[in-house]
Amino acid sequence: MNRRKSFDPGRLIIILLLMALAVSTIFPFIWMASTSVKSMGEILGSPQRLLPVHYDFSTYTKIWSEVPFGRYFVNSLVFSCSVVIIALFLNSLAGYAFARLQFKGRGLLFVLILCTMMIPFQVTMTPLFLIIYKLGMIDTYQGLIIPRAADAFGIFMMRQFFLTLPRDLEESGRIDGASEFRIFFQIMLPLCKPAFVTLGVFIFMGNWNDLLYPLLMTNSEQFRPIQAAIALFAGKYGTDYSFVLTGLLLASIPTLVAYLFAQRFFVSGIAMTGIK
Repeated sequence: MNRRKSFDPGRLIIILLLMALAVSTIFPFIWMASTSVKSMGEILGSPQRLLPVHYDFSTYTKIWSEVPFGRYFVNSLVFSCSVVIIALFLNSLAGYAFARLQFKGRGLLFVLILCTMMIPFQVTMTPLFLIIYKLGMIDTYQGLIIPRAADAFGIFMMRQFFLTLPRDLEESGRIDGASEFRIFFQIMLPLCKPAFVTLGVFIFMGNWNDLLYPLLMTNSEQFRPIQAAIALFAGKYGTDYSFVLTGLLLASIPTLVAYLFAQRFFVSGIAMTGIK
């Protein structure tokens, strides 16, 4: 005899809360998309409407013809993808060393690296700018990429992941006479795919969406990433809100694609990182 499931008010409350959270998360994107196809009269008019009365898609063609938007897009891709590749390599090397190798001062050095996570960028941006300026790398790809080539969070995450792997793997490599670099590249690194993809998406999104750092390191359209360029639209083009929001909507597409591509690795990557 089938029993009817009893009404669970707690489950209903959780579902309603999750739905409210989902709506609050998605709503800014819906508002941004709808405002990008509104006329200035509708944007500045009162009362505000979520959906436009007349759809105007001219900004989607105007943004490619009136500003070098494609150049901004390429700059962000070069900057973000280069940082991802270099940072994954360096962070994984450092994480492997802290997790697997025994050397003097390892614990203290790791604590010092973690302490840098507590220092806000606003504290270090002036000395960082002066260093890059003295090296002659202001307004260059090198000046954008090199300071972001490694970070404390990436080292910490890769170290935690390497701690989850059994030591028998590397010991078998050492018994066979493999060097540490061979053990790292041929045995340990292929097992890091979930952590690699998860960390790669975090690094990509963090650099793609960064605003203050690119504004500090660039002063020309030739090397300016997309977020820094959009921030200057308001003053340069008379605060055309549909123009600005169109740029923001187009700029959000790569991060959404990156997340959709890598979402299946998130749970395994983050869960395994916290397990010893």
